[in-house]
Amino acid sequence: MAAILSNLRNTIIAGCVLALGLLVLYVTVWGGALDSQFWRFLFRWFHVLSGVMWIGLLWYFNFVQIPTMAAIPADQKPAIGKHIAPAALFWFRWAAMATIVTGLIVAMLNGYLIEALTLGASNGFDVPGYTAIGIGMWFGIIMWFNVWFIIWPNQIKALNIGNKFPDLSAEDKAAAGRTAMLFSRTNTLLSVPMLFAMVSAQALFHIS
Repeated sequence: MAAILSNLRNTIIAGCVLALGLLVLYVTVWGGALDSQFWRFLFRWFHVLSGVMWIGLLWYFNFVQIPTMAAIPADQKPAIGKHIAPAALFWFRWAAMATIVTGLIVAMLNGYLIEALTLGASNGFDVPGYTAIGIGMWFGIIMWFNVWFIIWPNQIKALNIGNKFPDLSAEDKAAAGRTAMLFSRTNTLLSVPMLFAMVSAQALFHIS
């Protein structure tokens, strides 16, 4: 067990093996089939996995890293900026991409992609669930845009990731860092109603 848990790759492989075991149960014992319902489930599972990674890291940045930075001694801060933050940002931005892509696929497979993206307008606003899921999707798209086109480019400057901005002034680095922080905080704000809309669409309006 120590060989599995002491290595992240082995841990993830073990988790996937257990999930595969559940799939075998689904097919051989529970009478499930690898039909369209299964594919809808599979992409929803991918959507949840990537969403947990994305929002988890978003909340890590806003609830842990940013508030704690002021209390970290100056000689220890480079470890955060040069090692921890870039690694976290890698998973952060790609989890955002995976969440959006799988979410759109889930909506397409379930037949409400256009209805959701138009906030229910294409259906005459007759189905409140389409409006609810659409609001959640648009909040998610805005958050994805912020990650890829505002937060990440400004973090590259603020942290000099990949040594792309070695000559950037301290003032410009600070400005880039503040911009990234404000849009990260914006995403934290949007994550609350986004999750409300997503969960309500399924639990209150039965849009799956």
